[in-house]
Amino acid sequence: MNLKYASIVANREVAIIINVNTHQCHGAEIIERKIRYDAEVVEYHCMRLKVQNQSAVLFHIIEESFTMMANQTQLTIPKGSYTIAYYWKDRPYNLYFWRDQKGKYLGSYFNIVKNTSINDRMVSFEDLIIDILVLPNGEYFILDEEELPESLEQFENGSVQQALNVLTESIHTALSQAISESECIYTHEKFVPLLEEFVNKLT
Repeated sequence: MNLKYASIVANREVAIIINVNTHQCHGAEIIERKIRYDAEVVEYHCMRLKVQNQSAVLFHIIEESFTMMANQTQLTIPKGSYTIAYYWKDRPYNLYFWRDQKGKYLGSYFNIVKNTSINDRMVSFEDLIIDILVLPNGEYFILDEEELPESLEQFENGSVQQALNVLTESIHTALSQAISESECIYTHEKFVPLLEEFVNKLT
């Protein structure tokens, strides 16, 4: 398999959530807690789209643009775009995919993780450095291998390499399932009021 490697330049998100049927906020806050491999903890105050025992879905509005570089390819996610984020207890990754303010699909991002925990107050996970960026045309790139403290084959006793192999073998299936679900349940039209509110706050 011909895998391509890249690194992320910057990434900053703010998370908001709505009741997708009424366009009203749920009111109950939930925190996304990301524990980096160096033990730094990053938290985002969010509200949920869906939280179940084994999985969760969050909605994020991008507060500031960020850009990712993959070889000669550059992907920019502009301010005012949004993320629909999926988390699973029983999978070694989570998934973010982005739409712009008009609902156009911009790309996706898989994080290799472990120890995902989900409850009504928090979604937390331990980040394992390696990520995958997927472009709208389906091409994908492995990110951040240069940040590993040892070779990918040895890192975390080989578990990250194994998770990466499993994910790359099924990446298009996993992504298409999530996007198909979002197109049925989390349609762009249901987010328009929040996106408009976000824009109005900037003016």
